[in-house]
Amino acid sequence: MISPSDIFRGKILIVDDQEENVRLLDRMLCGAGYSSVASTMDPTRVCDLHRNNRYDLILLDLEMPVMDGFHVMAGLKEIESEGYLPVLAVTAQPSYKLAALRAGAKDFISKPFDLAEVLMRVRNMVEVRLLHEAARSHAKALESLALNDPLTGLANRRLLGERMSMALVHARRNKHAMAVVFLDLDGFKQINDTLGHAAGDALLKEVAGRLVATVREEDTVARLGGDEFVIALWSVQDAEQASAVAQKAIDAVAQPYVIEGHPVRITTSAGVGIYPVHGADTETLMKSADLALYEAKHAGKNACRMAACVGPVASP
Repeated sequence: MISPSDIFRGKILIVDDQEENVRLLDRMLCGAGYSSVASTMDPTRVCDLHRNNRYDLILLDLEMPVMDGFHVMAGLKEIESEGYLPVLAVTAQPSYKLAALRAGAKDFISKPFDLAEVLMRVRNMVEVRLLHEAARSHAKALESLALNDPLTGLANRRLLGERMSMALVHARRNKHAMAVVFLDLDGFKQINDTLGHAAGDALLKEVAGRLVATVREEDTVARLGGDEFVIALWSVQDAEQASAVAQKAIDAVAQPYVIEGHPVRITTSAGVGIYPVHGADTETLMKSADLALYEAKHAGKNACRMAACVGPVASP
């Protein structure tokens, strides 16, 4: 919900080549209670100013030397990727009004200024802009929740599946291998039981950060839930390289932690599956890596095991 105080804190830029118009508009807005009003008489600076300050409203004169308001709006469109221009066009020419709206302005005011009209249109436009930004932020938050683990910020199962599908298509097209490392913390339940779930969550966040630090930017680290993590390696040369990444992750997790003032040590076990040796699709590859993880746990934990081959081995 946008409150009146939010509206009056909206960032406004006045653009006019006539100093008396700038002063008049500034006096109107500040007198009405707007607390963040800036101005410029140089239209060539508007795009840079907006890029740096992201104004909620730009009062833009359409008739200026060097660069008119229509050229300014064309530049603003390159900054506002979603196409929403927070522009309130200012003109003394009635014939320019429709052209301004077609160029992207959301509303207009006429010269000479009518105080009540200016304040009403400014208030309406700032409110609409703030509502637009709130809706966009909400949509991004929902998108993030749909694709990312809310605790660690890592990819969730859905995003991991999408990334793996892309990696497999890339691997088939370029005839190379890709790999999956399935990890599960050893004795995590004991951490929760002795230090509490808040400490357990803090530990999971620390582990997530360490795993991300062990891989390349193009690789994906995901949390499937609980203390299960997966690393999808976009491409690998061979099983030795995949095993080396898995061991690097194991070593990183094994380093000591301090959680809520308590020294904590924990290890992880890992199973590695490689396309196409251990599976030609996401489901089979994940299952192979999971079975290898089970073998690592059975072998004494804090270890890594390679998956068994699935059927005939094809060349990547």
